[in-house]
Formats: sequence, structure tokens, C-alpha cells
Amino acid sequence: MAMKEVGAVTVDNAAKSKKAKEVVTENKAVEDVKIAKKELSTRPIYRIDIPANRIDLLCPEGLTRALKVYLGGFDIPKYKVVCPKKPQQLLVKAETGQIRPYAVAAILRDITFTQESYNNFIDLQEKLHGNICRNRKLVAIGTHDLDTIEGPFFYEALPPKDINFIPLSQTSQFNGETLFEYYRTEKTNKLKKYLHIIEDSPVFPVIKDRNGIVLSLPPIINSEHSKIKLTTKNVFIECTATDLTKAKIVLNDVVLMFSEYCKEKFTVEAVEVINADKSKVLYPDLSSRIVETTTDFISSCIGVSKNILTPQKIVSLLKKMSVEAKNEGEKIIVQVPPTRSDILHPCDIMEDVAVAYGFNNIPESIPNCNTVSAPFNLNKFSDQIRYEIALCGYTEVLPLILCSHDENFAFLQKMDDLSEAVKLANPKTFEYQVVRTSLMPGILKTLKESRKHGLPLKLFEVSDVVFKDDSLERRARNQRNICVAHCDTHSGFGPIHGVLDALMIKLGVKHVKIGEDNGYYIKESKHPTYFQGRKADIYYNNKVVGVFGVVHPSVLRKFEISYPTSCLELNIEPFL
Repeated sequence: MAMKEVGAVTVDNAAKSKKAKEVVTENKAVEDVKIAKKELSTRPIYRIDIPANRIDLLCPEGLTRALKVYLGGFDIPKYKVVCPKKPQQLLVKAETGQIRPYAVAAILRDITFTQESYNNFIDLQEKLHGNICRNRKLVAIGTHDLDTIEGPFFYEALPPKDINFIPLSQTSQFNGETLFEYYRTEKTNKLKKYLHIIEDSPVFPVIKDRNGIVLSLPPIINSEHSKIKLTTKNVFIECTATDLTKAKIVLNDVVLMFSEYCKEKFTVEAVEVINADKSKVLYPDLSSRIVETTTDFISSCIGVSKNILTPQKIVSLLKKMSVEAKNEGEKIIVQVPPTRSDILHPCDIMEDVAVAYGFNNIPESIPNCNTVSAPFNLNKFSDQIRYEIALCGYTEVLPLILCSHDENFAFLQKMDDLSEAVKLANPKTFEYQVVRTSLMPGILKTLKESRKHGLPLKLFEVSDVVFKDDSLERRARNQRNICVAHCDTHSGFGPIHGVLDALMIKLGVKHVKIGEDNGYYIKESKHPTYFQGRKADIYYNNKVVGVFGVVHPSVLRKFEISYPTSCLELNIEPFL
């Protein structure tokens, strides 16, 4: 999936602006760079889309550092962890296993913030929370002024009423219960969307210092007592998490991006984390990983000759991407820096080489082998059915595949037995709660919105519905259905029955007597969506594949449709 965060690079003077423009012009692969004019200023601003996996580029510090190395004249930074004789400690209590079991920490010592770098520091945390942290569910970041607190620090899990502190930007003291009540009702706060992460837990996670002063209530808010300011010189950074790997990545990214503002550049002070099982680990872990690949793999994937992409050339291209590498003959040995958590496989190395080489410099070529394409059978069959239904005078519509729970069940007078519909875990609106199990809600909603058009309204849709299926790895299956609706002042059983017969004739399926195989027949239905005595199940090879009839007035009333309507819904996959 393609989540993206947007960063912005501002060029401060005309010379740099001209140079940047030349770079963009020469490397036409950077097609999504836009130049915008700031109000009351002629200074250009380059807006660049950053892929979600490149979290090292989500702040100006990381982006400009990468650009400087790419353009040359700036060496790849050498990151270093220093560990004092008595490092600060973070003790993780066993109770935290009930809610957020992991914690990591580090210190930025002798840091000097400007207003711009301070703003970037806060902004990076918000971007990470919305990106790799999955809105704080996986990881929550806390930053504190180390000079206002004393170690060792304690990561505990306590009943909400036992947690008392003044939250960030507040003047009054709250406990866990009153804090949540306040944020539920406060209209202007942005923290309400995070409350659900822990509000049902009997204990809340909390970080305290040796004096019992609360530093933070993750993943909700930090304490006013330990908040960092522009004058802060030593920053204590802690990350609590449900995923330890993500926590380590996030911690590394925060400290490495802003370690350049420390007195000793690119240096981070370690913190000793003592886990509930008494094991001791020093964080951050800035060790590099080794990934090996070959010249053959890289050149063949990119489509450039080995005579051009020599081992030495590949090593130099990787250096432009801030990645150290060396070659041993045809083998490329890459030392993945701690900032590049996105590099997991040789194909990621190949991608970096391609980016540095320039996509527009890759020659176009015709494949060496012949390939024959063919449409997917079900899609081809669906197109043929669309054509035949359209010839019957019906107009195709394409509603959304998501709908509300009531539209899928209650509005159609159906009961939800919890075994049929795939439900969204955290729907943004009541309109999109489940994946539809019938095409009818979308068709009926379209009829409702088309009331101003002249009658008759004749609509159809050929698309997928989704059902739970625990026998499959993904625990759900798609089914291709067709739904046809006829709405008129005198709409009855006949028009929709005629569509069914016409479709079966085109499919070459003969009508047979009830109970016979090798054909289709209809039989009175008990489907609750349709009017009693005006509904029938469709059988094919003695199995129910669909239903049609006159829609019940109660259903029409729920969808605000004023005219009689008849519908047909049929699973077309058995006829393929």
C-alpha cells in the first residue's frame, strides 16, 4: 500500500535555487517535484512526495543530508553511540506486559536547538506517529528535558486513578480517569482519536523518574513538568511499543536525524533498559547490517549492461544513496546504515542503484521472449454479460463496495448472524462499516439519488461481493454477482423475470422442471427483502444461485424510494 508523507525543501538563496533547478532539469526522473511560490515571497519551494518506507526523509534534516551526499561533496555521516560508566537506566516492570510490553530509550546530549530545528523535531514525531507507528498503536514517542528529571526511570502499568500529573499544555493536575473524561469532551483537542488504544484496559502505562514524577502517559500525552523547550540542552527520548522492532527503528530515526545538533555531531548517548525478565539491553542499536548481492542480479533487473554497471560503478552509485558498499569480484557487499530500515533484500539494493543511475538513463528495450496476453476468464465473462444486459435497455452503475451495517442487513430486512459480512475494525464513518454481501444496497441507493430522472429507471451492476471464509488464508472470498433493478409506476414481477430468461438464453442454459439437473428453474422464495408471493429463488443444477422479485415496501421506505421496484441478484460464477 502506498501511504505517503510530504516533505518540503526550501532553497534559501538564488544561487542554490538555480543549482537545484538545474539538478531537477538534468535528472528528469524526478517528475513529481513541483515549484510553488510562497505568498509575499519569490523564493521557490520544492514540494516532494516521500515514500512511506523512507522515514529517514520525513524531516528536512534527513532530506537535506541525503541530497548533499547524492550531489557529492558531503561524506556519509558516521553515527556513534557513547556509553558512560554509569548510563541512565529505564526499568520495565512486568505489569506492562498487560498493555504495552516494550520500551527503548536514548539521550541526545549537549544539543542546541534553533526555532526551526525545534519545530522540525516536534514535526518529525507527529509524522512518525502517523506513519510507521500506526497512529501510536504500535509505537508512541516521548521526549523530555533530562535536566528537569532524575534517573533511573521506571516504566510501569498502574490503575488510572493512581496516575496523577499535569499533562502537557495544562495547568491543572489530572489522574488517569479524569484526564480521559476531559479529553473525551474537549472539542479542540487532537488526542481524542488515541484514547481508544488503552481506555478499556484496567491499567495504563506510565513512565516515572526516581522521584515518582510522571514523565508521560503513553500513548496519549507527555507531562508538562518534563516538556522540552527551545533552551533544552539534554533530551531524554523514550519509545513504548507493542512491536519491539518498530520501536527500535523509530528511536534510531529520531536520534540520528537530530544528533547533528549535538556538541559532538552524530553522537548519541546510550540508555540501559532493564526488562521485566532482568535482561539488560543498551539502546539505541546503531549496528549496521550486511546484505549481499551480485552485479548480474542488479544489471539484469535494471536492464543495463554489465559493461556499464560494473562492480565499481555500482559501489559509487550506492554511495550517492548514502549506503556504504564494497565489491569482491562480482559480489557486492552492502553495509546497510541504521537510517535505512527500508533495505531488507537485494532487490532494495537494486532499486537504490536504479535511482542513483537515473530511470531515464535506462535504455528502452523489447523483451527477448514472446508473450501472449489473455483476459481473466471471469472478467471476460462479466463483460459479455454487461453487454447483453445493456442491450435489454439497462444502464450500468458502479457504487462503492463498502456500505453501512444497516444498509447491508436491517434495511434489507435481514439478520446479521456474524458469519457472513467482513467488518471494518475502525470505520471512519457510519456509512462505511462493512464490505457488502449483496449488490442491492448500492443499486437502491443509486435509485434514490436518481429520483429526479424520468421513469422507468432501469439499472444494473456486475461486480464483487465479499463473504467471510475461514477456510482461506485471507479468511474472505470474493463472489461475482449481477444485480438488475427495474423501477416504475407499475414495476412488477414480469420485467425482471424477462431479464432472467433473456440472460439464460444468451448463456445457453435451458429451462428445466423443478428438481432436474443441467438447467435452471425457479421456485418460491422465503427471502425477507422481497414482497410475499412475488419472489423466487433461482436454481442452477439444483443449487440456489440467485433470487428475484418485487422489493418489499418496507425496504423501499428505508431507501426513500417512492415507486415500486423489482430486483434480480444472481451469482454468475457457476455459469462460467
